[in-house]
Amino acid sequence: MVLLVHHSISPQSRKIRLIMAEKKMLFVLKEEEPWNLSQEISEINPSGDLPILIFDGKVISGNYAITEYLEESNPQYKLLPEDLIQKAEVRRVMDWFDVKFYNEVYKYIVIEKIVKRFQYKQAPNSKVLKAGLNNLRYHMEYIDYLADRDNYITGKDLSLADLTAAAHLSIVDYLGDIPWSEYPNAKIWYAKIKSRPSFKEILKDNIRGIIPSKNYTNLDF
Repeated sequence: MVLLVHHSISPQSRKIRLIMAEKKMLFVLKEEEPWNLSQEISEINPSGDLPILIFDGKVISGNYAITEYLEESNPQYKLLPEDLIQKAEVRRVMDWFDVKFYNEVYKYIVIEKIVKRFQYKQAPNSKVLKAGLNNLRYHMEYIDYLADRDNYITGKDLSLADLTAAAHLSIVDYLGDIPWSEYPNAKIWYAKIKSRPSFKEILKDNIRGIIPSKNYTNLDF
């Protein structure tokens, strides 16, 4: 059995779920709250980061380690191009979302709206939210530019970059904070990703006590 320890508001967890689904893998989910990890999971991965992949008595933790393992161990469904320059571009865009988008948007919006609520029982700081929404516009402009270049954001084929970007955006979209009508290229691209079978389970995610936006599950938004 392949077990993925995850949480629905972890974009890195969503990315790994999408990758595994695209590679037609069977796996079981175990949800852990990032702000309240069990002792068992803390011992498995002292860094406290999600996701964690467990199978055959082996443990792989860390977003990048799991991503590379899945890509190399399931070559029949490639999500990295063969060309070295194109491969570098996919990794660059992945890093943009996992680091830059995460630090400039996710931390300002998702942590304020969700993590603070459950971990600290606090309301979001309006100034922090405003800064996050301003940052989001900058990132949406960039996604709109990337989506206008080709069929997918790093080329003609679906790649790890698309799944990484969509994983991050999907959480912000759940909260209803993306003005899609202002970014038509990004909207067309995201609708294409959201319509893939691999995204079906992501759209079923439900964050306790928070109703998803009306666009979240709508494939024709």
